[in-house]
Amino acid sequence: MDLITSNILTIITFLPAVGAVLLLFSNREHVRSIRAFALIITILTFVFSLQLVAHFDSKNPDFQFALRVPWIPSLGIDYSMGIDGISLFLILLTTLLTPLAVLASWSIHDRLKEYFIFMLLLETGMIGVFASLDLFLFYVFWEVMLVPMYFLIGVWGGERRIYAAIKFVLYTMLGSVLMLVAIIALYFMHGDATGTFTFSYPQIQSAIASGRMVLAPTIQLWLFLAFFLAFVVKVPLFPLHTWLPDAHVEAPTAGSVLLAGVLLKMGTYGLVRFNLPLFPQMSHLFAPLISLLAIVGIIYGALVAMVQPDMKKLVAYSSVSHLGFVVLGIFSFTTQGMEGAIYQMLNHGVSTGALFLLVGVIYDRRHTRLIEEFGGLANRMPVYAGFFLVVTLASIGLPGLNGFVGEFLILLGTFGASHARAAVAAVGVILSAVYMLWMYQRVIWGEIDNDRNASLSDVVGRERAMFIPLLIVMVWMGVYSNHFLRRMDASVAKLMNQSQSGRVEYAEAPSTCRTAERCTEISQGYAFFAYPWLISVHRSAVRDNPTGDTPR
Repeated sequence: MDLITSNILTIITFLPAVGAVLLLFSNREHVRSIRAFALIITILTFVFSLQLVAHFDSKNPDFQFALRVPWIPSLGIDYSMGIDGISLFLILLTTLLTPLAVLASWSIHDRLKEYFIFMLLLETGMIGVFASLDLFLFYVFWEVMLVPMYFLIGVWGGERRIYAAIKFVLYTMLGSVLMLVAIIALYFMHGDATGTFTFSYPQIQSAIASGRMVLAPTIQLWLFLAFFLAFVVKVPLFPLHTWLPDAHVEAPTAGSVLLAGVLLKMGTYGLVRFNLPLFPQMSHLFAPLISLLAIVGIIYGALVAMVQPDMKKLVAYSSVSHLGFVVLGIFSFTTQGMEGAIYQMLNHGVSTGALFLLVGVIYDRRHTRLIEEFGGLANRMPVYAGFFLVVTLASIGLPGLNGFVGEFLILLGTFGASHARAAVAAVGVILSAVYMLWMYQRVIWGEIDNDRNASLSDVVGRERAMFIPLLIVMVWMGVYSNHFLRRMDASVAKLMNQSQSGRVEYAEAPSTCRTAERCTEISQGYAFFAYPWLISVHRSAVRDNPTGDTPR
């Protein structure tokens, strides 16, 4: 590979950050130059990211474009980057949505320079999360991403922006602290088991899969829960979703686009990347409960979205429902369900990102998002109505558009795991059509009965530039889905093998847990202290190892 290709992940990740640094030295009075510069940087980042697709080997399940440079050698911390078929298109989704978010920010006038600095830093954090192969580096990017979003909501948001920004950070930070504890625990456990202290995710996962690093059921339980809570808060999975509507409603349009389009996918990506391969036994044990929560989220999110008077809040609750499908597909432990879940991450980012852009267009004109304030917009904004129709149909899963493929694969995979789960989850598809089409009918069709809507102008060239790429992607993903799916086949097959392999074994501890019987006593004691229900989970793990053999 040439110099650019071998360092392409570094270029893609840090190009926006370099742009943010250069913006620091710009004159804040040059508004047009600042906007143009931010747009050029994000477009260049997208162009460079296309190199990933051009040079990606779809038959190779391992991490590609890998780069590993010692960062803090004394602590086993490396600058380690790489992608596989799972993270490939999530990075492309990020680099596609960011320039569109910049185009949607033309209505921002206050502190414009700082606004685009935070947006460019946010893009660096988002890409870094999907490309990191070192757990410490992953955590750094995970936290770096929070800061710009906090300021985007807290400074350029709506009336309750401070409340929404603080709530967003508190919810996410709670899970992040738990994940940090689990990462440090894995670091020391790997060092004790192999003699090598490292934060390298591939090395730790390989050690667990090969049996060189064996986790006691109780330890695996708590580590699983620490990672799981950090990720499901970000998804968000019911009942940890309450921060999302506030954050969406108060965030500026670009913030909502990136929050729904990319940041929520970090939660589902974390479940796929870390929970399933590192803790396969616990993933299987908790699968029924997680699937139940996902189904509740699907139905609950759809029902609450149906009664929302605010378009932005309706789209926010629809995200709770749609991401429930993704979680359901992940924990179906079927190839169809897993590929459908990853595909649905992309679908949701494209469709919901477009929905927030559509809401932003009429908000810029009317400064309200209340559905009752509109009606008959097709008479004044026919092009806008056409864009809105295609995006609505894509969101409800019309065949031929992107949403259908992901939902179909998820339900197909879930049906193979549980007929009942698939049947109940399918109700969410019907409900999504109800609330989306009902919203479209009230906003677009009918006569104009509000005089303030009579003078609305249709979408301009800049706004068409936001929607046309997304509509092309919707049709492309709906008609030529194999173009995307075949690039993730090998990585998903490897992931399924990792999540299905292994059996529960007891690890020898030097002092408090020298026998399998003593491990059982201590495990049950810890589980009883937390939740009585966890005892049944632990006993299920014990049944997988009835002899209580300790590893050799």
